[in-house]
Amino acid sequence: MSRAPVPPDVLTALARTRPTPAGTAVLRAAVHARRMLLFKALLVRVERQYGDLPPPVRRGFEDDWALLERAERADAGSVREVLDYPTTGAWLTEALAAPAGPEFEAHLAHLGGVAVVAASRAGCPATGTLRVPSGILGLPGLGVLRCPSGRARVSDRKGRLRLVEDAGHGAVDLPGRRVRVRDGSGHGSGWSALRALPGGTAVLDDLDPYRVPRPGIGPTAVPAADRAHTDHPSWARRWRRARALLSATDPGRISETDALVHALVPLAAAGRDSGVPTGATVRAAPGAVLTQLPAGAAELAETLVHETHHTKLAALDDSVPLCRPGGALHRVAWRPDPRPASAVLQGTYAHLALLDLWRRAERASGVPAAWRRGAAERYGRYREQVDRALSVLRESDELTCTGRQFVQQMHLHHLSLGAAARDST
Repeated sequence: MSRAPVPPDVLTALARTRPTPAGTAVLRAAVHARRMLLFKALLVRVERQYGDLPPPVRRGFEDDWALLERAERADAGSVREVLDYPTTGAWLTEALAAPAGPEFEAHLAHLGGVAVVAASRAGCPATGTLRVPSGILGLPGLGVLRCPSGRARVSDRKGRLRLVEDAGHGAVDLPGRRVRVRDGSGHGSGWSALRALPGGTAVLDDLDPYRVPRPGIGPTAVPAADRAHTDHPSWARRWRRARALLSATDPGRISETDALVHALVPLAAAGRDSGVPTGATVRAAPGAVLTQLPAGAAELAETLVHETHHTKLAALDDSVPLCRPGGALHRVAWRPDPRPASAVLQGTYAHLALLDLWRRAERASGVPAAWRRGAAERYGRYREQVDRALSVLRESDELTCTGRQFVQQMHLHHLSLGAAARDST
């Protein structure tokens, strides 16, 4: 993967956790470059194993890949939104890691759903039959079509693509050119659509088969919440209130959230500890925030900022390496287990962003008093912890030259937050 240089001023703004249009553009470009690298790796693997793949698998992959290429030639910008959707990255990663044989061949079939949604976005006609060996056809950012027959037929109806389960259990008319992905309409017991979150363009993704890696998230392997146990109105209310809280506290965070967060993925309630939700960002699926249902708006606002900064740092590291592999393990206050320098940097960066948020919340006008009080308490609790973690990083010889510059700017921002806090007393 070729690494694009990051301008020094953009790197400084990113290190200081501040949202800027230039920084967001760099990160989105990094995510797309990584996604294209994974697609190329998938194509190379298929070519190497071509003779060992059953003829139906080969034909299906060739047809899906050709459709994806036609769609990209027709409208690369619209197709990019489908290719960069978080679960597309998760699928590619799982497919590339799968052993040769039936497991790998089953993953290959998912390309059909990706290609058909891309074609619909690009206004590219398509006809044919898709293999659905798992019985569930995932349509990134749109929903799922259950296909117990193992097949789905695609046809062109007056410029819009229609997918029909081969036995007639469900159908969906995919969104047309330059229409938001989630605006597809379907019918029948086999069709389930993703639901929009109010404001922005993110969806509540409680359907995609690749939304949570197996066996689950964290040491207790928390699984994805399924549709039957997802309270969409509660999620929508918390999302709307969290956006309002972020907007009143730090308006730049809303623009950054809208640009970088494409899906909120509900996790099952099992494994909750003292009411604190399990939140995560999967490196293979940047742009998806995985979390259990937060108790309130403040909790979700903090989760969005925290997890977005994991995505930001992972995307940046794909463009400009910040740490060398290997090295010693270090302890940080917010984790019981020792961590490599790269993980210390990830956690410190996310917590520095929260310090920035809480510092602004202390002085924000028009926000609930409880939010200001809670922010002040959290700021006081974590400021020293972040300071100690930054000391570990500044003394580490495991950072690259750019990584040392990045950490130094994080340190300077941490100092400025402390000075601002003292000046306000």
